Amino acid sequence: MTAPLSMNKVIHGAVRRDLDRLSTGLAELRDGDTVRAAGLARAFAHLRAELTRHHEGEDAYIWPMLEKKGVDPGLLSAMESEHGAMSDSLAETDVAMRALARSASAADREAARAAMERTREVVDRHLTHEETDMEPVIARYEDTPEWKAVEKKLRKAPLPVVGGFFAWLTDGMSDENRTYFRATVPPPVVLVFSRVFGREYRRDVAPVWS
Repeated sequence: MTAPLSMNKVIHGAVRRDLDRLSTGLAELRDGDTVRAAGLARAFAHLRAELTRHHEGEDAYIWPMLEKKGVDPGLLSAMESEHGAMSDSLAETDVAMRALARSASAADREAARAAMERTREVVDRHLTHEETDMEPVIARYEDTPEWKAVEKKLRKAPLPVVGGFFAWLTDGMSDENRTYFRATVPPPVVLVFSRVFGREYRRDVAPVWS
């Protein structure tokens, strides 16, 4: 039986979507097309920022709360270790994407493609592990005051960050995830935040995928 959707899985879907887009974009990049290469580098930088923010929230709030609840220390340690591996891989790929943005050369494209594929593997391995082994654990505590307090902390962010997150999350979202998301967050709220405070994403990143 397929596990039910969650906001965490919706976010993971956006991460996988962008990694797929970036992989395809790099494969199709023409030698010397620095404009396109720079656009792909911007899109990757935005993805890296969103994924980093997501995992920093887990490290700062979710794992400590679960530790206090007595959740398996080995599982929590694995989550933290995988976050570290992703951070290193994202940083490596960022260097490759920046080099590609400057040159758009065939050599830099192939280096960026190789780095992107390594990052896809590292990220997907963690996302799958988290969805399979951690989400059922979290589900046991979702009605507790401690989890409600964690959710409140996770939602606290500057308006441009929230707007950029909504604009990114919903850009090319699957029908299944969009249905879930609309039932979870009122569509007028998403519209206002993404339109008013997500302008930077819509101006600098969304056109890369159009």
